Order: sequence, then C-alpha cells, then structure tokens
Amino acid sequence: MDVAVRIVKRRARELYIKSRIPGVDYAVNQYAGCQFGCRYCYAKFLCRWKDYGPWGSWVEVKENAPELARKHVKGTVVMSTVSDPYQPLEAEMKHTRRVLRFMDKRNRLSILTKSPLVTRDADILREFRDAEVGLTLNTFSGKEKRLFEPLTPIQRARVNALKELHEAGLRTYAFISPIIPGITDVEAVVEETKGLVERYFFEVLNLRASGREFQRILRENYSESYEILTDEEKFGRFIEGLKEEIKKMGIITEGIEVHRKGWDFIPL
Repeated sequence: MDVAVRIVKRRARELYIKSRIPGVDYAVNQYAGCQFGCRYCYAKFLCRWKDYGPWGSWVEVKENAPELARKHVKGTVVMSTVSDPYQPLEAEMKHTRRVLRFMDKRNRLSILTKSPLVTRDADILREFRDAEVGLTLNTFSGKEKRLFEPLTPIQRARVNALKELHEAGLRTYAFISPIIPGITDVEAVVEETKGLVERYFFEVLNLRASGREFQRILRENYSESYEILTDEEKFGRFIEGLKEEIKKMGIITEGIEVHRKGWDFIPL
C-alpha cells in the first residue's frame, strides 16, 4: 500500500554523527523520518523539532549526504538510527546506495532495516572490509500488523532477504523487535532464521517512547500485554521467562534491551 508523503530536501553540515550507543562510534542517517511510519517507533521524538506533520507523513532527505559520506572517520558506523535506509522512496531515489558508494570501505559498517530492498546493494556491501546487515523481525501479522506497522514488508520477505544476503557471503543478524508479551513469538523467529544469521539482538517494546497513541492502541486491543508491560512484578516475571527461553535456544546474543530505568540492558 502506497501512502503519499511529504519529501523535504535540505543540505546537512555533517553525516557522521557521534553516537552514544555502546560499541558504536558514528550514526549515519541520510534520511530522517520514515515512510513505514510504525506506530510504536521511538524515533517519533523527531516530530518535536521537525514540524512537518505526523510521524510517517514526511521524510527529510539530506541531499548532500553522498558528498558528506566521503569524509573519513575511524570506527564503527551504524546506518540508520532515526529512519530506515531502505524505506520505499529509496527504490527510486537510490540515495542510500550513493552514500554507501562513497563511504570509506575500511569502516566497520552495520545496517538495520525492515526492507528486502537492502539485497539490491549486496555488491557494494561486499566491498567493505567489515559489514553486517540486520533485518528487524517480530512475527506481526493479521490484526497486529494492521494496528502496529501496516506499511512494512511482511516477515517472509524479510527472512528471504536474510537468506539472500547470507548466500551472497555477507554477515547477517536478526533484530527481534519490538518484543511484546503474548504477541511477538521469539522462538518462531529464531527457528525461521537459524542458519541464516550469525547472531541475534532482542529488544522489548519501549513503551514510554512508543507514545500515548500507541499505548492506547495496545491497551484497548491487547490489555494483557499492556498490563505486563506496565506492572513491574509481571514485567519482571516476563523477562525471567524470556531469558530462559533464549538461553535454551543456544544462539549467539549479547542480551536483551528492556528499556527500564536502572536496567536498560540484560546480558545473557
């Protein structure tokens, strides 16, 4: 389903932005905003400073991003943190592809997307000394997909993309997110991707950052899930169960991002 979005073009001063993410030196966002418009997306905070309209209705394009990509930096670069580098407009614009073309191939690059379009750029990604590509997976289908992320590619397409990237010789990972109690089937994702990825990342829904509208949607349609996420005792039991489930799978992972004050990350 195509939804018209406002495209805002501007020139940026920098493309490589120092990152506060542990283990990441720089974040690259050639786009800000996202056509996928996932209703739980933490990046909606951008709307506070970019008065273009509701989340998902606009995309800001840093039109000089390919030129800025020529700057040499040292360390790990992540693409992207406040957008999806392979959202629908990329198919025609090829802005991400141009940025990748001009980046220093000596950097350690990590890409995260929800789109199988990333397979188009396997040729350039293989030029990097150290590159990995992750696909976000969450088993949303039917009602929950319509409510949470109606415009994203279906999970089967994402898994197929991982398979194609893996067979192309690229390192891949699965980013299982957002994990919502009673909805996201973590075991099913792992079973579907075994042999296609080298490692896994797990992230529980960031309920606070999802915003009031999504919280209302979740509360009205999945009251038990909402209750677990908002009751500290129930949430603690849920996390303990999730930890045990993941440990039994025998997969490579660093832990679970839980977005709780005082215990944001649980190592495994």
